[in-house]
Amino acid sequence: MKTIKENISNEIVIKNSRFIALVYRLNNNDITDILKEIKETYPKATHYCYGYSYNEYKKYSDDGEPSGTAGAPIMNVIEKENLNNILIVIVRYFGGIKLGAGGLVRAYTKASTEALKQAEFLELDKGYKILIEFYYSDEKQVNYLLNDYEIIDKKYDEKITYTVLVDDRILEKLHNYNYQVLEELYIEKRNC
Repeated sequence: MKTIKENISNEIVIKNSRFIALVYRLNNNDITDILKEIKETYPKATHYCYGYSYNEYKKYSDDGEPSGTAGAPIMNVIEKENLNNILIVIVRYFGGIKLGAGGLVRAYTKASTEALKQAEFLELDKGYKILIEFYYSDEKQVNYLLNDYEIIDKKYDEKITYTVLVDDRILEKLHNYNYQVLEELYIEKRNC
């Protein structure tokens, strides 16, 4: 499984209709905010069709296009490319010429595929968002173990609590500490 390294935009024109592909790497479930921002950026567009896969949860929308002609083709590209933690939005400005169902499927597929040709990809591993609690005396050792991992939050009370993204390998090493798995998700592949 893989994701994109950076967000991408690409535009194609088919029979006077503009198809603007906007591809986002999802780090958290911020899809609603992204869609709102796109609608504000492109307020006069005819359709905002999308597909996304976030931690293997998948959804798509035709946004007023005939059923199955926009969102499903976008999702098919995401699945074919084995992508996760990704959102593809195709903003369409209608050009006055109807494309028909087959033409729409081809157009949304092409818009998605052409945008992804610009992408650099990162491999993903199954990972976990965990809460780990430990004594102050263990902080140096825990920081050493988590050196290559993303610590999302740190709290210092009677004990220290970290919220961190880890993979299977480090989860086993941390087994001696009191940790709680909050969420299973996909994270960048680690080389350690």
